[in-house]
Amino acid sequence: MPHLTRSALWSLEEYAERRPAFRQEVMAHKRLRTVHLGPNVTLLFEDETTVRYQIQEMLRIERTFEAAGIQDELDVYNPLIPDGNNLKATMLIEYPDPEERAAKLQVLRGIERTVWLRAEACPPSFAIADEDLERENETKTSSVHFLRFELSAAAIAALKNGAALGMGIDHPAYTIALDEIAPETQFALVSDLH
Repeated sequence: MPHLTRSALWSLEEYAERRPAFRQEVMAHKRLRTVHLGPNVTLLFEDETTVRYQIQEMLRIERTFEAAGIQDELDVYNPLIPDGNNLKATMLIEYPDPEERAAKLQVLRGIERTVWLRAEACPPSFAIADEDLERENETKTSSVHFLRFELSAAAIAALKNGAALGMGIDHPAYTIALDEIAPETQFALVSDLH
């Protein structure tokens, strides 16, 4: 999959004009790429569109227009774009009550390494988590993780041929398995694979 370059991004002025329509487009796009694993874990599967939006928003917020600053944002976010044999997701652990969230993040240490994807009739692919930096310490995990799922050639072929895509978490304090996800979400994710 291609990575974004400076020339592919809009200037701050152009983005200001395009932002309302692009934001609507991206929100609809993200809905198709979102999987809820139970009531408290959400996976947002990233692609060029979601990453472009994140970069453009960061440049806008930080008022960055210099080449080095733009390149810094590209370097941070480009690794979230899948490269054809994997899927990449932002994992959000969501508990609305701050006290409950703090307690759960202690109990859920290591959850990011127990998330899996599976093409029907293939072995599961467990997440490779947080390659950018450590998001867990000796007492708790983070509420946000970045996951990469490397898929075998057999799994990719199965998915391209219509096998169901399942997902789940095998953590002692949070276990869930979906045998298949929504067809429109599966279609969006399988389109990321070569």
